[in-house]
Amino acid sequence: MRLAMVVLLVLSYAVTASMTAHAGEDLDDYPLRPADTSSPRDTLNSFLTNIDSAIKAWRTGQPIEDRIRIFDRVVDTFDTSQMPQSDQRAAEVKTALLLKEILDRIALPPDDQIPGDDDIGSGDQVLSHWIIPNTTITIARIGEGQHAGEYLFTADTLDHMEQYYEAAKSLPYKPGATPGIYAAFVYSPGPIVPTSWANALPRWSKSVVLGEAIWQWLTLVVVLILAFILIRWLLVLGRRWDERYRHAAASKRFGAPVALLSGIAVLIVARSLLVYGAKLAGGYWTVLSYAIWTLIFCGIGWLVFLTVSRVADVMIQARRVTQSSIDAQLMRTLLNLASLLFLAFLVVYAAEFFGIPIEPVIASLGVGGLAIALAVRPTLENIIGGLTLFADKPVRIGDYCRFGDDYGTVEEIGLRSTRLRKLDDTLVSVPNADFSQRELVNFTRRRERLYQSTLGLRYETTPEQLRYVIATLRQMLADHPMVSPRLLHVRFDGFGPYSLDVELFAYIRTPEWLRYREVREDINLKVMDIVKQAGTGFAFPSQTAYLGRDSGLDAERARAAEAQVEEWRTKDELPARGLGQDER
Repeated sequence: MRLAMVVLLVLSYAVTASMTAHAGEDLDDYPLRPADTSSPRDTLNSFLTNIDSAIKAWRTGQPIEDRIRIFDRVVDTFDTSQMPQSDQRAAEVKTALLLKEILDRIALPPDDQIPGDDDIGSGDQVLSHWIIPNTTITIARIGEGQHAGEYLFTADTLDHMEQYYEAAKSLPYKPGATPGIYAAFVYSPGPIVPTSWANALPRWSKSVVLGEAIWQWLTLVVVLILAFILIRWLLVLGRRWDERYRHAAASKRFGAPVALLSGIAVLIVARSLLVYGAKLAGGYWTVLSYAIWTLIFCGIGWLVFLTVSRVADVMIQARRVTQSSIDAQLMRTLLNLASLLFLAFLVVYAAEFFGIPIEPVIASLGVGGLAIALAVRPTLENIIGGLTLFADKPVRIGDYCRFGDDYGTVEEIGLRSTRLRKLDDTLVSVPNADFSQRELVNFTRRRERLYQSTLGLRYETTPEQLRYVIATLRQMLADHPMVSPRLLHVRFDGFGPYSLDVELFAYIRTPEWLRYREVREDINLKVMDIVKQAGTGFAFPSQTAYLGRDSGLDAERARAAEAQVEEWRTKDELPARGLGQDER
């Protein structure tokens, strides 16, 4: 219970610190009035006035809301467009204190020598920038954006502030300065740690090592170790939960996503403790902070994929869809595409969060866009081919098909490729773009299988024997329980080179290959029995020589045929003319 209260307290301070609105230079009647940045003189004076007020508010222990409100006016004098969003507040505080330390040491010109409202000009002659004499600290006019027309400390100046401080820290303080404010603030505890706790620490713990106090380094080590132990324990617990309910409903297998979400929360809380408790702000902490944020973003991406997978399982079970069906594959594929789109958005957001300018990268794609398009073309073609397979459904998971010149059973249809198990039990992966363009013959979708065969009987077979074979074969097929009567026929097909050809055509009532082979074998054996019962046999390529005396042509029948033709000619009724209308 105490741990939960501490976590809630930390989160409340973190939210308050990150969402408080802009403030004034002191607690006056105009708390929403922004800093005056209409000229270099106004900007410099606004910074000095507001930073002094912010330091006073911090030292006197004013409420954190008031301190942030005052400090926001200090930030109003900065061009923070190039600052990364991660730890931006810490970077602003550090930069402001470093600039305060520098200005407390260097000689500043009198106000009348700093360009004011009357000195900046107008139109094309407007003053673009002003540099503090004998330094490279620049105040420049912003040309566009929400701060257009304002004079702000430039982003390049803010980026080099540590270098400027290292060069100026050996100079003595001027009268009226605030000595040691940078060290006093940076090495003091954050807003969630009482000042009395820090004052009670032993003196050796306040010594500075590598830019941070020893007590800050110790806090960093302890927090990271505890966070690592807690995250590892959460992940193990989530994995055990999923293993326990591995065979239960998909809605109960939420261990890994919840554990990962809890781990992300632990990282955020740990980072808040280090920022708002130990108040780390040095260069080493910047690198470590980037590493923590990277882990957080990676965890979010991983969490999305895990959640999508669990959601897909729940939807498939809710709709009672077979896990290996094409509907389940389509559902998973579409959800994975949504995950990829979210991941792309997350990468862009993380780049902007870390201060990596994404716009120039996108703009540069115009130059290399063609090369990138050519490089990703096969991938896009495969994704489109996979979606085409899901939409048209020429094959499903488990279907036996012919694809091109190959045969196989479909095992998986993914985003990039389709996997098929061939007859020799080898697994072949075919890119979707290629697979969808091949001729696909789906054998599993057949309702029945065709039985078609041609019997070659010997030429010695008499017409009566041939009629017996045809009639008996028809009766056998009609009586067979696995033969469909649809389109069943047995016909004397013609005279082959060495056989009398009889065609058998029928459909077997089964789509299964092995069952079809079994029925076909049974029919073939019965065909052999019928041919044998008819007293004939199957022909095979051969030549038969008959020895005997040639009786010649039948002269009597030849004269009868000639007389018939002569009669047709006399009556002008030769059949060669075709049939007349009456005869038809």
